[in-house]
Amino acid sequence: VQLQASGGGLVQAGGSLRLSCAASGGTLSDYAMAWFRHSPGKEREFVGAISHYGGTTTYANSVKGRFTISRDNAKNTVFLQMNSLKPEDTAVYYCAANRGTITTVLVEYDYWGQGTLVTVSS
Repeated sequence: VQLQASGGGLVQAGGSLRLSCAASGGTLSDYAMAWFRHSPGKEREFVGAISHYGGTTTYANSVKGRFTISRDNAKNTVFLQMNSLKPEDTAVYYCAANRGTITTVLVEYDYWGQGTLVTVSS
């Protein structure tokens, strides 16, 4: 499966953005999906994940209550709604797919999109 992330941009602190991850070359419902992010000087970190049909979601503590992950399998797209953005949310955001169960573990994701940059100004 190929993944294409989009929707990043520049936003002021307190603002919102919605990222999209379009999948092609496969059936989205075959995969648990996740978002990770990578900031300069930090390792790539888990943001949120969603199970194959959306029944289960899990989030990093740093984004819980502010970010929401969802999916539309009919449109082969996964979303990350980001509200109340903070400067520390600035990062390149990546979507990833895993044929197994929902997980927060980076190395268990087999397919990755190219990333979309989110910049939050203070």
